[in-house]
Amino acid sequence: MKRFILPIGLFAVLLAFLGIGLQRNPRELPSPLIGKPVPQFSAQMLDNPADTVSPAKMQGRVWVLNVWASWCEGCRIEHKDLLDLSRAVDAPVIGLNYKDQRDDALRWLQNNGNPYRHIAFDHDGRIGIDFGVYGVPETFVIDRHGIIRMKHIGPLSLPEARERVARKVKELANG
Repeated sequence: MKRFILPIGLFAVLLAFLGIGLQRNPRELPSPLIGKPVPQFSAQMLDNPADTVSPAKMQGRVWVLNVWASWCEGCRIEHKDLLDLSRAVDAPVIGLNYKDQRDDALRWLQNNGNPYRHIAFDHDGRIGIDFGVYGVPETFVIDRHGIIRMKHIGPLSLPEARERVARKVKELANG
């Protein structure tokens, strides 16, 4: 009987971890960057390589960073909702075009509309790595002091996702 205690105990621990994991929302994975300063970068603008985009240019403002690519199916799904969000919030939405081709991204925006105030071109994905991007799309809300306050993984196509981002922007703008 004693020889079964250890395997049964290990099985119970495994079941407990599985149960906890199944209760979590995969779109709300904890990010080690929440509450930390936004990674610093300076990147060419997608539509004007002679100009740059950087977090320093957003200092003093609440802003939203949306990581996207023209090849991303989830980005296609969220695009209409992102256009709506960019009109609804009183904060600039900045795009981070991730591991894409410049011409493909520009053509995609021309065909589908542009929700972004500025778009950083991250051809090699290094900026995305600094943000801990798992895949696209991902959306971050950054406060006026340059601190990441929220991260959403996946498309903003569900009303509660859009509302959660809009609510966080409003809370930070008023706080």
